[in-house]
Amino acid sequence: MTSSSLSVVLLLCLVVAASAQLSPTFYQTTCPNALSTIKAGVTAAVNKENRMGASLLRLHFHDCFVQGCDASVLLSGMEQNAAPNVMSLRGFEVIDSIKAKLETMCKQTVSCADILTVAARDSVVALGGPSWTVPLGRRDSTNANEAAANSDLPPPFFDLVNLTQSFGDKGFTVTDMVALSGAHTIGQAQCLNFRDRLYNETNIDSGLAASLKANCPRPTGSGDGNLANLDVSTPYSFDNAYYSNLKSQKGLLHSDQVLFTGTGGGTDNNVNNFASNPAAFSSAFALAMVKMGNLSPLTGSQGQVRISCSKVN
Repeated sequence: MTSSSLSVVLLLCLVVAASAQLSPTFYQTTCPNALSTIKAGVTAAVNKENRMGASLLRLHFHDCFVQGCDASVLLSGMEQNAAPNVMSLRGFEVIDSIKAKLETMCKQTVSCADILTVAARDSVVALGGPSWTVPLGRRDSTNANEAAANSDLPPPFFDLVNLTQSFGDKGFTVTDMVALSGAHTIGQAQCLNFRDRLYNETNIDSGLAASLKANCPRPTGSGDGNLANLDVSTPYSFDNAYYSNLKSQKGLLHSDQVLFTGTGGGTDNNVNNFASNPAAFSSAFALAMVKMGNLSPLTGSQGQVRISCSKVN
């Protein structure tokens, strides 16, 4: 067994061990209204702005991929200043508002890490996607890691080999990776992240490219922050249209379109399956999200339960 294979096996063992320490009923006696409070806060935020659902889901992903699901991304500065996060992460105020409500109900009981994990699930549900049971009991880190955020979060220009390696390093299968990429059925991306695809790649629908170029000029620095929908079909519905878009060469990011080449290789079969079978996508996505939520959580006496999500106690 290679060292990389061994590391993945060890990581999976850690995920299983961590999962065993988490429980869906963790707050049943200490804060019985925790889940309903989180759900109400998320639903209100998404009803106010549809895009917020994608932002909260992304916040969870960017937390868990960096030293595990420990709410380190919520600490002011540090990871928030990393290249994949700066000027693009959103939704902190929604988490802070939910946390404030929970602190009045059950002081220093519900962790920011758990709030973030549940909020990701509730965001998907609010936009019509699947639900899943979230194991609870995570605790919050007392530090964040900007360097790890820069190295561990897969950028939008990654090819299939790099994506597979990045997700594999976290213990995800190729099917998990393609399913989690389906989170791009909601949300938006900045021009600077898809400009190169617009002007330098040929495997993009010509009509889509033409419509996007008006809002994303070729010169670097011009319109960098202008937004486009990741899913050109149903941008505010959590469905499987993302995969149909890939088959029509309408993936917005390079890292989206590399999942489907049309030649039958790579992850084409996964995309075909999810495009034609919504239930298969929903099931695979829910399974992968539980696995993500179990990435190296702090439990027991590790870390702390932060009173404010943006700073340590």
